[in-house]
Formats: sequence, C-alpha cells, structure tokens
Amino acid sequence: MKYLIIGLGNVGEQYKNTRHNIGFKVLDKLAGLSNTFFLTEKYADVTDVKFKGRKLFLVKPTTFMNLSGKSVNYWMQKTKINQENILVITDDISLPFGVLRMRKKGSDGGHNGLKDIQNILGNSAYARLRFGVGGNFPVGSQADYVLSNFTDEECLRIDERIDMAVKMIQSFTTIGISRTMSDYNGK
Repeated sequence: MKYLIIGLGNVGEQYKNTRHNIGFKVLDKLAGLSNTFFLTEKYADVTDVKFKGRKLFLVKPTTFMNLSGKSVNYWMQKTKINQENILVITDDISLPFGVLRMRKKGSDGGHNGLKDIQNILGNSAYARLRFGVGGNFPVGSQADYVLSNFTDEECLRIDERIDMAVKMIQSFTTIGISRTMSDYNGK
C-alpha cells in the first residue's frame, strides 16, 4: 500500500517557524523517525518512509501555500496514488492551539492551500489533518497571524502535539481514517 502525505507550508527561512508551516514541521518529524531527508524535486521537497509494510511519500510543496494544488496533483500522478490514500496536513485557525482533527473530506474553511487543492482536484473528498494554531488575532489580521511564529508558551507544547499528529498519520495508513478519527480526534 502506498500513501501520499502532504504537509502544507511556505518555503523559505523566514517562514520556517510560522503557524502556516506546521504541515512541514509534522513531516520533518515523521521523516526524522526514519533518518530520511527531503530532496528537492519538481514542485516539492520529497522523501519516502516505510511504516508497517506501507510506503509513505512525504511531500512538502515548494509552490507556496496558495498554489499547493499544483504540487499535490503532480505527485498524485507521479506516484500513482489514488485520492483516498492522500492526507493533507494543514494549520487551522478555527481550532484552539494543539487540537488535532482528522476529516475524510470537507470545506477549505477559508484556507488558501486547501482551496487550491480543491480547485485542482475538482472536489473536496480527500483526507485532511487539521492542526489547531488558535485564532487570537484582531479582525483583518489573519494573514499576519498565520505567518507569525508560535509564542513561547505554544513552543513548550508543540513537540508533544507534533508527536500526536505523527501517530495519527501512522494510524491513518494502518487502521484507516474512520478508526483514526474515532481514536484520536480532539486528543
């Protein structure tokens, strides 16, 4: 079984520790568990890892957030992985910091990366793991907020939450999305 795990974020050192790049951070942790490194290829930094007989292609789009669909579509075609075996990891301002929620499908929730993926695929029937980054910002400051770094208090908890996100990805690839949602959502 093959899976395409896409972590959303923006390339560049200035974005490395921002809320918008949590998808990159989760994939970095997952790759690190197997001592693998990302290589820059077409539209993405990519690596693959094995987990319990499954092959997971880890993709960090280099197209910037608003054009994530281009990278997702290319890597779906290249790896010949069907839509039901893809999982997109993204930040979510509507969830409190650290809350993790997996869904089989859904709206883009105003997230430009998800919106572009939906536009390119022509539907929203793909799994996503939303990582809560909180929404403590004044009206009209959403872009500045998601492109800002985590607070010191959030940094104290982020490693544990990233570890939980990795467990959810591993669960998605072994026991499926329904049981993963039941076992992990909200924890």
